[in-house]
Amino acid sequence: MKKQLLALTILTFALLGFNQTQAQEKWISLFDGKTTNGWHTYGKKTVGDAWKVVDGAFMFDPSNKLYGRIVGGGNIVTNESFTNFHLQLEWKIAKNGNSGIIFFVQDNPTKYNETWHTGPEMQVLDNEGHPDGKIISHRAGNLYDLIVGDESGVKPAEEWNQVDIIANKGTLIMKLNGVTTVNTHLGDDSWKELIRRSKFSQGESPDFGKVFSGHISLQDHGDKVWYRNIRIQKL
Repeated sequence: MKKQLLALTILTFALLGFNQTQAQEKWISLFDGKTTNGWHTYGKKTVGDAWKVVDGAFMFDPSNKLYGRIVGGGNIVTNESFTNFHLQLEWKIAKNGNSGIIFFVQDNPTKYNETWHTGPEMQVLDNEGHPDGKIISHRAGNLYDLIVGDESGVKPAEEWNQVDIIANKGTLIMKLNGVTTVNTHLGDDSWKELIRRSKFSQGESPDFGKVFSGHISLQDHGDKVWYRNIRIQKL
């Protein structure tokens, strides 16, 4: 009997270990912490020099300017496109800083000048220091200019924030440090009304929020920002 119990225990732990391994294998790293492989600046073939890899994190450094413009800047996007996914990453924003995580980006710079002309955005912001913090739908964790989120999980500037963005079969859930900031449906009448009442109803972005498959983008908003531990799970 003892031998049978021991064998059963060993088998149980083995199966648990196998299932955990399977779960881990589902995650795909989008950033190796050492190089910019897998990404490119929107409209270009490689990543601009303003995006650096520092201490295992993507860092946008706006300090190098020529005639007032950041050298090597621009939003970066993944080489690969995604439809149903669970995206995880961490971000840290400098004081008074602004950035964003944009998804469902249509990588077509000949048709769309900016990533945000097609892709919705989770706002990355120093709520206390940046002027956008005064706009209720432009604060950290919000679905930018569309949905105001729960701010109870937001950490201040220069501290790391954990993000989960889950898009699956018409549902969008966004979390910041474990707190759900957005839970909505994509493409239905309520979604269309959100867009109609937003800045994205203007002529420069007529295809915004209409295609629910695309690239992930990290935003150059002119301020220093860090991203790390970027991974995705296809659902």
